[in-house]
Amino acid sequence: MIRTDTEYRRALQRLKEETETIRAQRDHLAGLGLSDDEVERAMQPMLSFHAQLEEEVDAYDKMKRGDLGPLQSLTAIGRWLVGARIARGLTQADLAERLGVDPSQVSRDERNDYRAVTVERAQRIMEALGVRFTARAESLLASDDTPAEYA
Repeated sequence: MIRTDTEYRRALQRLKEETETIRAQRDHLAGLGLSDDEVERAMQPMLSFHAQLEEEVDAYDKMKRGDLGPLQSLTAIGRWLVGARIARGLTQADLAERLGVDPSQVSRDERNDYRAVTVERAQRIMEALGVRFTARAESLLASDDTPAEYA
């Protein structure tokens, strides 16, 4: 996951470089006499990594536009908080200042997708970002599958 503008710029540069490398590798393999199918099979690992990087760049672009989507699971709150910071146009240092913590703390927390964040800490981060959390829980059970203690 891309978390900073610096990482984003590096990713864009890597995409540009990889595009040229992919073209050159295809030409090289074809020059060795491999069939089109053999070339594509040989290229799959490189193409897979390239596609993954494209997805990460696209996800960062969406976050910058504020297109975070709803939080579907509490286990995804860390990535959502990172996205909210990016959508607000704040750096990790900006968020650290708002929270009154060292920037290295925010960097470390984001690198770990806020895995061990407490509810209270998540609330403080959301307040610092100026976002409000609302929740709607839906039952995944059919009405006849509801345990008696919840009926």
